[in-house]
Amino acid sequence: MGSLNLIPVIDEGLGNSTYLLDLGDGRALVMDPERDLRQVRAEASKRGLRIAYAVETHLHADFISGVAELAEVEGAQVLAPEVGPRGFAHTALTDGQSVEMGSFTLQALHTPGHSPEHLSYLLLEAGNLAGIFTGGSLMVGTAGRTDLVNPEQTVPLARAQYRSLQRLMEFPDNTPVWPTHGAGSFCSAGGSAERVTTIGRERATNALLQAGSEDAFVEALLGSMGTFPDYFLRLGEINKQGPAVLHGEPGLAPLTAARVAALAEQGAQVIDARQPADYAAGHVPGSISIPFRPVFASWLGWLATPDRPVVIVRGPEQDPADIAAAAAKVGFDTLAGELDGGYPAWTQEYPGTAEVALIDPAQMTARLQDGATVLDIRQAGEYAAGHVPGAVNIELGSLTDRLQEIPAGDLIVMCGHSERAMGAASILTAAGRTGTAVLSGGPADWAAAAGSNLETGASRVAAK
Repeated sequence: MGSLNLIPVIDEGLGNSTYLLDLGDGRALVMDPERDLRQVRAEASKRGLRIAYAVETHLHADFISGVAELAEVEGAQVLAPEVGPRGFAHTALTDGQSVEMGSFTLQALHTPGHSPEHLSYLLLEAGNLAGIFTGGSLMVGTAGRTDLVNPEQTVPLARAQYRSLQRLMEFPDNTPVWPTHGAGSFCSAGGSAERVTTIGRERATNALLQAGSEDAFVEALLGSMGTFPDYFLRLGEINKQGPAVLHGEPGLAPLTAARVAALAEQGAQVIDARQPADYAAGHVPGSISIPFRPVFASWLGWLATPDRPVVIVRGPEQDPADIAAAAAKVGFDTLAGELDGGYPAWTQEYPGTAEVALIDPAQMTARLQDGATVLDIRQAGEYAAGHVPGAVNIELGSLTDRLQEIPAGDLIVMCGHSERAMGAASILTAAGRTGTAVLSGGPADWAAAAGSNLETGASRVAAK
């Protein structure tokens, strides 16, 4: 990143890059901040910086934005694309408009595609181009998907994305490129694990930029997009209106086992954040397993709904503030609380449930010989790249709506490791399914143990 004091703050789970820029006069700019601002604030405090500007490239669909909180709590000036009335004070920018920030200038460049209003920002230092914040437009090895706004706009936005990338290609090869979305983000249409790039590198290596025509680009882009969580369809509007300002660090209120039981009876969702082995050994009946890890927020947003109370069951090693902050990133502002004392407290008052076997590859082979069916709940692209022969593929995100498609009899549920598979098994168990086991490992582990090859290609049961 040259001589710039530009600090990336990476969220591996959401695949998001927030950037903190030291403006050189005690002030800082934050580009595309998430709602969990703890690390951004820590980086600014460590450098003695006041956050003066909070900037958005577009209305984010994959997380709640932190700009409104930075404005209210830090006094930051919000700079964002013009998208009509917003629910909080901001400076709306359009193509070509600039904001002077001491020795730096931020200039808006309209790059629609990922969304209609999307802006990239040229960063100039002393009048010289220092780099481009490309948000959800140009990314490392790919570009932002165009199907998150409205299905009817998917192709028109893909064509706009093509033209936007061509516009970005007008800049010199050595121009640094700082995308917001990257590996792990559902907003990204494929791409690399790297987070930053240059115009020249993308010109030479980005497969989408090698497309020979606009039509070929649209076909390639649309063909690279997998499914995405339903919460993407509501977060953009929340960000436009302005999410509730949290002010302090979120937490989890303690709840007795009796209170958790009462809430569950009234329709609350019990989310078990412990690791798969802990869940398999015993869990609150009807609870859904979403192990706490970097992608916890994504799966909480996909498998739970914010219009019903959420109760957390966690292990003693898991930080309640981290869990609550992750939930807030996808719009779960106020969780009902957590089971005080964890699962052991539940078993002192009520019987638990232990109906999910966690098995190794050798045990899986034995069960297959006895006629069990393999249910592979990974994304369709993962499945196509290599799966156990005969496995049925129904993605975890659509499992609840497709329970009737699952074959009868004993099941072995699998993913890449076991976390998503345990989530699927918990959904099956809550629906009354028995005889379910989860593979501890992935397809390659089974193939190595069984001395067998994996199959490739599309699913017998096409994922939605």
